[in-house]
Amino acid sequence: MKKVFLNFVTALSICISSTAAIAADEGMLETYNRSMFNFNTMFDDYLMKPVAKGYRAVTNDFVRERVRNFFANLKEPATMINHTLQGNFADTGKSGGRFLINSTLGLLGTFDVASGWGIAKNKTGLDETLAKWCVPDGPFIVLPFVGPSTPRAAVGFAGDAVANPLYWSEDYIHFSDDWKKYTFYYGLTALGFVSVREENLDMLDKLTLNSVDSYSVIKSAYMQNRLKMHVCGTKAETGQVPSYDFDFDDEDFDDDE
Repeated sequence: MKKVFLNFVTALSICISSTAAIAADEGMLETYNRSMFNFNTMFDDYLMKPVAKGYRAVTNDFVRERVRNFFANLKEPATMINHTLQGNFADTGKSGGRFLINSTLGLLGTFDVASGWGIAKNKTGLDETLAKWCVPDGPFIVLPFVGPSTPRAAVGFAGDAVANPLYWSEDYIHFSDDWKKYTFYYGLTALGFVSVREENLDMLDKLTLNSVDSYSVIKSAYMQNRLKMHVCGTKAETGQVPSYDFDFDDEDFDDDE
């Protein structure tokens, strides 16, 4: 699994570097973004969306919620680390407690026992940590398969992935055959993507319904959504900011659009 993450992070870094190199030329960046957006859309139309619809058809709400909870629980260590980096030590303890409780009593996180006990989820990540440290967001970029992003968001995504317990589990889970190991890890990764895509089926369809320029709609919604993030120790006003869940790793992993 480490190789999977490292290869992805390497590819992501190359993509960010290449995009940053042309960021000074807005025309080139726009051309790149639209081309990658079209590629992601085609990938989604022919693979991700049909699979997500099939997943919804063969499962019920109870099963899908268990899957979402499982992947959400895997993000608690990253949340705990970033609360610490942001100086929110009370939230660090809560995130650590949530992970411990849900991983044990919640059956590997499939049940959110901690919320029932009044320990509410307060998700954060490296992207928000960098924002609080006044690191610039950078231009809007579209990453292959991942979708809408910015350089800071991409770095945050990669950093949080390294904090995911799945990244380290290969050191503790041993399989008798390599094919079993790869089936396990790649299967979990695929399930995470499919789960997130299924969760966002209706939202993304409504967002782009009857849209003449889907790219512009997605870009506008994504960038407006980022206005809700803490910046340089303060939180932006959210009264007029639409709420779109573009956390495609979010509650789990990231998807395209």
